[in-house]
Amino acid sequence: MNEIKKDVIRETDAEAIRLAKTLLRSARFGALAFNEKATGVPMISRIGIATDIDGTPVTLISGLSGHTQGLGADPRCALLVGEPGKGDAMAHPRISIVCHARRIERESAENERIARRYLNRNPKAKLYVGLGDFAFFRLEVERASMNGGFGKAYLLERSDIVTENAANEEFGAREQSAIEHMNEDHRDAIAVYAQHFAKAKGDGWLVTGFDSEGMDLAAGDQCLRIFFPEPLSSAHDLRRVLAEMAKTGRAAG
Repeated sequence: MNEIKKDVIRETDAEAIRLAKTLLRSARFGALAFNEKATGVPMISRIGIATDIDGTPVTLISGLSGHTQGLGADPRCALLVGEPGKGDAMAHPRISIVCHARRIERESAENERIARRYLNRNPKAKLYVGLGDFAFFRLEVERASMNGGFGKAYLLERSDIVTENAANEEFGAREQSAIEHMNEDHRDAIAVYAQHFAKAKGDGWLVTGFDSEGMDLAAGDQCLRIFFPEPLSSAHDLRRVLAEMAKTGRAAG
């Protein structure tokens, strides 16, 4: 009897896409695979990461490092995010993203936006962000392979991970004032978001980013991703949606 070969790759659905975005949006560091400049041999390095408005991973790295030199010679790279918790490490979700690295011009508006978002997520980077040999890179997503746990393998396209939304530019211009307003005046609402929508424990949560699909929170070394009920078509809708989510969370609590 001929053995029936089973396809181990599942169909990419909305749940898989949300998990992929959650893994990336909630990561503070990852493993970067690149090719050594001198030899072309694959190497791996741990890097700090954040995400741009559209969900593209970004990093701040020194020109003195082997991985920066490698990316300068060959921008092809891959990023692995998703940390194991208790028990079997292989049972926890992770995603490997095929990328090409693009250095950001230091004096550009793009650099200003990425630096702001990166430092919101990684405030300790303020110690070296201004040093001359450091630069920001966008790791432009091409495709990805995700393991969502035992028997849950997916292949994803760029469009599954990167959010092309007409409101991205508007969010980029307006989000910092919204972040500061929430963190200064509405810490109680942020706690509601974390506890109700992400089932998070502890306190001290702060907003580190807003985009058209959701918000990023952090407390110490912990990071959370919370999605809005529906993607927003304008940053003007943010205040209303945040108020509605706080009301929903408080009512349920």
